Amino acid sequence: MSTRDIVFIALFAALMAVLGTFPALQVPVINVPITAQSMGVMLAGGVLGARRGTLAVLLFMVIVLAGLPLLSGGRGGLAVLAGPTVGFFLGWLPAAFVTGALVERASPKLHFVSAFVAATAGGILVLYACGIPGISLVTGAPLLTAAKGSLAFIPGDLVKAGLAAAIMVTVSKAYPLIETRGVHRAG
Repeated sequence: MSTRDIVFIALFAALMAVLGTFPALQVPVINVPITAQSMGVMLAGGVLGARRGTLAVLLFMVIVLAGLPLLSGGRGGLAVLAGPTVGFFLGWLPAAFVTGALVERASPKLHFVSAFVAATAGGILVLYACGIPGISLVTGAPLLTAAKGSLAFIPGDLVKAGLAAAIMVTVSKAYPLIETRGVHRAG
């Protein structure tokens, strides 16, 4: 791993921290906030690729678990693992990886639609597949109830996926960071 890789990983971990400063919207039915940080997960994987994007998210998660209050609403520490958002929090790792892997597969011909599909698959489908069982497990709500309650998040997550896709394509064209077919394009 190069110094440049480490810098990008740290930069995207910091970006996730900044996205945590945006106020969360609380959905009362399932007590899970809508935050901008899931867009940071999409961006980490989509801009840095599967490996570096996942490492950026992992670095952020370790810092949060160490006690820094970087999650939306100023949350941090091990208590995060006992709350209803635990599945989403832990799901950030596979979400970043899947998003990055799909973008890598689409590169170097990445366009908005392929970037949007990658962000949606990783940042919504994978994330919900981890998050909904977490809600059910922690709250005791039936899985179907947790899933129905999570539907309220889909429109906002689709907007975040669209924004992330536009950013991924723009960065890919201006300063490509993802290796394709054994050729290191930049970074």
